[in-house]
Amino acid sequence: MSPENLLPSLARVVRGLSALFWGLPTALMACTRTAVGDFLTPGAAWLPTVSCGLVWFGLRQLAHFQPQERVWTRAVLRAELFAVSMVFLSPFTGWWSRRPDNPFFAQSVLLLLLFSLGFLLTLNHVLQRLAALLPDETLRADMRLFTRVNGGLISGLAAVAAFWMGCAAFPGIPEPVLGFLSVLEHSRGPLVVSLGLLPVALTMTLVWKAKEAIVSDIYRGR
Repeated sequence: MSPENLLPSLARVVRGLSALFWGLPTALMACTRTAVGDFLTPGAAWLPTVSCGLVWFGLRQLAHFQPQERVWTRAVLRAELFAVSMVFLSPFTGWWSRRPDNPFFAQSVLLLLLFSLGFLLTLNHVLQRLAALLPDETLRADMRLFTRVNGGLISGLAAVAAFWMGCAAFPGIPEPVLGFLSVLEHSRGPLVVSLGLLPVALTMTLVWKAKEAIVSDIYRGR
């Protein structure tokens, strides 16, 4: 990329990272609170879709950086596919809170949960590829370490979600397991937030570190 196009491209990266930094926790809270019926007013019902759209917007800004790098562009595209799926599935959180007995709405919300975990995994890979394109060795080392830790956390959450879905889908589950699942079902809002908070917080930390590296090392010439 030519020097005259580099700064505008980096400005889009900073804008995209800022959108991701604020969009990730907003999407987590909005989708969870809407699913449990806390945000049922007409205006707030669109908050999950708007917040997921903000995350997608952030990724679209990153896609304009170094488009000739195929590994980088493929990583961004994979994350975008998950982000688009989240945007289209997010309205089901409000519909499910109104009709919790509808199996299609329930399955769509579970699918949104799985796509969200997949998005976090692919976003961590995007951040690692972004660090590889920046002249900051410390940032690269931090990205490698924390994306590995975050990948383990997200994979564990995906296994828990798959177990939950499997237990709900198959009959003949032992009574103690059904009782345990019933307790989880009644506390699903705080449970999803608490389980998702750590990987989201780690991802936000990586997003912030990447943004600060661009601003400090490139814009300020440090």
